[in-house]
Amino acid sequence: GVFAGGDNASGPASAIKAVAAGKRASESIKRCLDGKNMLSERFEATVHPVPEELFPETKNIAKKARAQAGAIPVEKRTDNFNEIESVFSVEEALYEAERCLNCALCSECMECVAVCDKKAVDHDMGDEIIELNVGSAILTPGFEEFKAERKGEYGFNRYKNVLTSVQFERMLSAAGPYGGHVVRRNDGKEAKRIAWIQCVGSRDSQCGNEYCSSICCMATTKQALVASEHIDGLQAAIFNMDIRAFGKDFDQYYERARSKENIEYIRSIPSRVIQAPGSMDVRLRYTDENFEHVERDFDLIVLAVGLDPKPEISADMSRLGIELNEFGFCKTSRFLPLETSRPGVFVAGVFQEPKDIPETVTQASAAASMSMELLASARNTLITKKEYPTERDIADEEPRIGVFVCHCGLNIAATVDVEKVVHAISSERHVVVASHTMYTCSDSSLSEIKKQIEEYRLNRVVVASCTPRTHEPLFRETLREAGLNPYLFELANIRDQCSWVHPFAPADATAKSIELVKMSIARAGLLRPLIGESLAVNQDGVVIGGGLSGMTAALSLAEQGFKIALIEKSGKLGGYALNVHYTLEDDDLADFMADMIKRTENHRNIKLYLNSEVTKVAGHIGKFSVTTTAKENGSPKETVVSCGAIIVATGAEPAATSEFLYGASEDILTQTELEKQLHEGAFSGCRKNIVMIQCAGSRNDERQYCSRICCSMAVKNALHIKKKFPDANVYVLYRDIRTYGFREKYYKMAREAGVVFIRYNEERKPLVTQDEGLMVTVESPDLPDVIEIEAANVILSTGIAAPAGNRQLSDMLKLQLNGDGFFLEAHVKLRPVDFATEGVYLCGLAHSPKMLDENISQARAAAARAATVLSKTHLDVGAEVSEVNQDKCISCMTCVHVCPYSAPFVNIDNKGEIVAAKCMGCGICVSECPARAIQLNHFESKQFSIMLDNLLESHFAVHGN
Repeated sequence: GVFAGGDNASGPASAIKAVAAGKRASESIKRCLDGKNMLSERFEATVHPVPEELFPETKNIAKKARAQAGAIPVEKRTDNFNEIESVFSVEEALYEAERCLNCALCSECMECVAVCDKKAVDHDMGDEIIELNVGSAILTPGFEEFKAERKGEYGFNRYKNVLTSVQFERMLSAAGPYGGHVVRRNDGKEAKRIAWIQCVGSRDSQCGNEYCSSICCMATTKQALVASEHIDGLQAAIFNMDIRAFGKDFDQYYERARSKENIEYIRSIPSRVIQAPGSMDVRLRYTDENFEHVERDFDLIVLAVGLDPKPEISADMSRLGIELNEFGFCKTSRFLPLETSRPGVFVAGVFQEPKDIPETVTQASAAASMSMELLASARNTLITKKEYPTERDIADEEPRIGVFVCHCGLNIAATVDVEKVVHAISSERHVVVASHTMYTCSDSSLSEIKKQIEEYRLNRVVVASCTPRTHEPLFRETLREAGLNPYLFELANIRDQCSWVHPFAPADATAKSIELVKMSIARAGLLRPLIGESLAVNQDGVVIGGGLSGMTAALSLAEQGFKIALIEKSGKLGGYALNVHYTLEDDDLADFMADMIKRTENHRNIKLYLNSEVTKVAGHIGKFSVTTTAKENGSPKETVVSCGAIIVATGAEPAATSEFLYGASEDILTQTELEKQLHEGAFSGCRKNIVMIQCAGSRNDERQYCSRICCSMAVKNALHIKKKFPDANVYVLYRDIRTYGFREKYYKMAREAGVVFIRYNEERKPLVTQDEGLMVTVESPDLPDVIEIEAANVILSTGIAAPAGNRQLSDMLKLQLNGDGFFLEAHVKLRPVDFATEGVYLCGLAHSPKMLDENISQARAAAARAATVLSKTHLDVGAEVSEVNQDKCISCMTCVHVCPYSAPFVNIDNKGEIVAAKCMGCGICVSECPARAIQLNHFESKQFSIMLDNLLESHFAVHGN
């Protein structure tokens, strides 16, 4: 009956062995008391080594040292009993957690099951194979960031103050681990000197990534500007090879950053990063423009890491018969950028090619259009109409308000005392129930809201959480599912307006949250049920513009079964693409365009209107009326086309320039003219000096944008010249070479073929003179002397310009143009092919200059967006629209003049009236009406008056004045 264990039995050993000995002793005591066999098998005998196949693959994983917690120095703990070791910081804890290889060595203690309130942990769950019967598939597996530790010369994971661009993005975020403060990670001091190193894992043959990741230059530029707002006195240095600001309005953004005194762009890629001796600064070495070796110290160095394909995804795709390119991305062609090697399987996003968010969103819609064409015959056959309970009539009920306050994880609760907010507002008038949840938008919380609506007969709901932009539709749908009108919902944004903007004043943030929620409760009491309209949809479409983009959009919609009117102002189809004869990859465009034109002209669902211009547009989404005017026998003929959606694909035109003596000599050509001569065999480059000058008439005061295509055009034509005339000397004078994505490969091929690239600065443009022949003088910051080249030909990359006719069409359709004359989309990232005017969509060069494959993708995206309207027989119009009180209206027609969407009109009684389908709920007419005859439903004056009254009463009660 006497048992022993631990050091007195085994001798000195570890604490772990002591605990084990205690457990064995307790098990022996239990067996003794129960009269069981003391020698039978114990627990440790049932433990077997883990099979090697269960261990994770470690071949390509770099070993990381354990994170070391700080310790109090000896001299500071001699007279106290304070803990010697400090706890991990957030960064240290994350670093230590990331070392875990997920070895699947769970001890089955079941503690996770016990503590999970939602019962989401199931230790017995096994693999389940789910088979789906589908007609098409779209691949969007995304990417992974380049592993910066592969570039060992930069010290990532060796020096704490070397970060990746992804980590720095989190550092800038108010919701990130540093609360938006830019600090040195070793000592927490504010970082005043930050360097960015571009092309880490991109444009690099040593690591196998010879492509450009497309996004890094603009991401860095953004980070430098945002960091400048966070830090007074910041000195930012951006080390780069080229700045590839090729997107819409990107170059203006880059120039804005370049004009800042504290942001420096340095044309050099550092060779090494080390820890500065005697400090925690990080020091980088590079060669400056004077060819001097320079060392500079910084507080932080940010590595702009590129985009890699996910190796495991690439391996899976390869096994599934999806062909990959040499970099591990999905292989596609420029003419068919969305099609994989397997019929019916399409691709979108970075897995197709590195790209920015607007192009990714565009391609997602474009890939959807490919599937929609394939599955057109099955449209609406598998739809199950959602059934809602009968809406409860609350006309005779007093307000019964339920309030639900969200923790939003730590987004709100880390600053705002959520429980205090609930307690403060629970006694407000009409509040029947008030509670708080971790995530109010979760399925379980939404179910609880529906349950409480039924249990307490709530007739209005207030949620205090994040922005209504993302979650308001979700909560309105919850009310509808509970039998309430969705407009009986109010949201108080205590995340964006309280916790995020007052992270270091929790008491004030909490007080402000209480005020906001009280104001929302007051408004909720005046909310009334609203009913929207249902409008019949004309399921025909109109495409304006018969170029490559217009034909692509028209064919996509026609293949989906919609009748399309294609309006082209010239006498033939093809547009700007007729000026292009081959792609950078040397694919012949003529056959492709001929097939496109033939299919468009012969398609049963497409009606062509050639030599026609749009002269009038009336109506609204689902019911437009487009008037076209064509000249027949010298006299105009009008045709009215009715449709439910419109796609604007009016294209662009070659930009004109008078720079560099263009027009003074037949030996000075544009890239388009050169391409035509090369295609027709009319150009001879044998033993000649051919000088190409980039950014002719672009990226200057006249045209501040980058035309995107010019660098690739120059590389393409230079390669063609070297192929036909190997002894020709081709010089490309450039400011930045913007061969983004996989086009970078051809830039390298051009250099290997002997094409000489010489950089010039905008302040010292090349000089072209003509005496006995053409002479080009260039002063390059990369060369010690001025270069003079006797040129047989000077080729100008002149870019693309918006046509003057865009202004007339924008006025008819109530669309906006940007400063360069191109059409302006509703949202540059989230709605890249939509206009603010509903039912009208955008694609191609009308949007901005872009490459052929990008025009094709954007045209298909516009078709997909238009199909969301045309595929419906009826369209539900929201109730948040303006209404005119006919008794108050004084017929001044102010609303007609100020509305940007042409929603108001003069009715039969000479009073103002508003077409709900056109109204965007902007409220301009409400604020401008001199008779106060207009109210915006759900945003009524009395609702906001009571909110202000509530706020003022609260302040009077607190401050007494």
